[in-house]
Amino acid sequence: MKFNYQTRTKTGEIRTGNIEASSEEAAISLLQRHELYVTFLKEAKLPIYAKRVRIFGGVSKKELVLFSRQLAIMFKSKVSLMESLKVLSGQVKNPDFKEKILKLAEEVEGGTPFSKALSLYPKTFSSFYTAMVKSGEVSGKLSEVLNYLADHLEREYYLASKAKGALIYPSMVLLVVILVALLMAFFVIPSLTQILETGNEPLPIVTQIVIAGADLLKRWGWLLILVLFFLIFFFLRYYKTEHGKKFFDDKLLKVPLIGNLLEMIYVSRFSENLSTLISGGLPITQALETVADIIGNISYQEATLEARDEVRKGEAISSVLARFPDLFPPILIQMVLVGEKTGTLDTTLMNIVNFYQKEVDRAIDNLLSIMEPVLIIFLGLVVGGLMLSILMPLYRTLAL
Repeated sequence: MKFNYQTRTKTGEIRTGNIEASSEEAAISLLQRHELYVTFLKEAKLPIYAKRVRIFGGVSKKELVLFSRQLAIMFKSKVSLMESLKVLSGQVKNPDFKEKILKLAEEVEGGTPFSKALSLYPKTFSSFYTAMVKSGEVSGKLSEVLNYLADHLEREYYLASKAKGALIYPSMVLLVVILVALLMAFFVIPSLTQILETGNEPLPIVTQIVIAGADLLKRWGWLLILVLFFLIFFFLRYYKTEHGKKFFDDKLLKVPLIGNLLEMIYVSRFSENLSTLISGGLPITQALETVADIIGNISYQEATLEARDEVRKGEAISSVLARFPDLFPPILIQMVLVGEKTGTLDTTLMNIVNFYQKEVDRAIDNLLSIMEPVLIIFLGLVVGGLMLSILMPLYRTLAL
């Protein structure tokens, strides 16, 4: 936020201007540090045309990746944390994120640990992020931890981008199918229906179904849209409940092709997060608890929490993971066992991550190679079927 101010110096000289800060108190504090006595301070109101219209707030993963990487580089270059945050706040274009970074700088300048300042924004900085920074502060390796974080977030961002990219093509094909069906229902079929119904011969069953469907869509399309929105709303609400999330998480893992891909993604996420946290110096039980919070699947979360509880009792992680053969493949359990025996669990876990990331890339590419011809055939069948159902009686009429 920007504030207009009027101040006096020690000699009584009046100074005016504007300053950017996250709050009025922060603006006063910044001015006082320059030995200025504030006599007037008010938030600068922008004209309507100059205001940013923000439909979707928040901080994107890409912005968080760039922030983490730049912060790691600056901190490694011996730039103080507070100065690094102030510099980064000037480079960020997202006003919401910029305000958060300014607030972080103020908290750090006031003596608050960086990890505690990050915990003020749990929606932006996850428990994993905060735990990693805290471990770096405790061990005195914050520079290394920031590099771990930047690498980790870049891999997560790449995986998420790959998954989203895989959904673009089928979404576009589905959209084309819906648009073609709507155009034919509202424009093509009604104009041809009058011609078709003038003949003496009864219409084929398929043609009657298509005409009835188009008529239903024209008359009650608004109701169908309302029902669709209600179903989507109900689905989202149910998915947010613990029972609903567990139900869908379990079912999705059993879907052919998709279930195998999701299993590889969750195993890779489990291994990478655990490896990064251990490398950052977190105790194994705390690392497992943090992984459970962010893994994103109820089944894997429950298995990870059970591993945490058993590790506290002195049991090995590999023996606990072996109880869940449907979630953790034998290669992961064997690698974890080797890592536990050799004391290189973080390294062996990262080897698993490298293996599974290649497998995920290959699986997504294979899935796309299968989906592309299937979707093209589906599009052809829908469009061709609609056209054939209308043209078939026309050809029969012309033949007579």
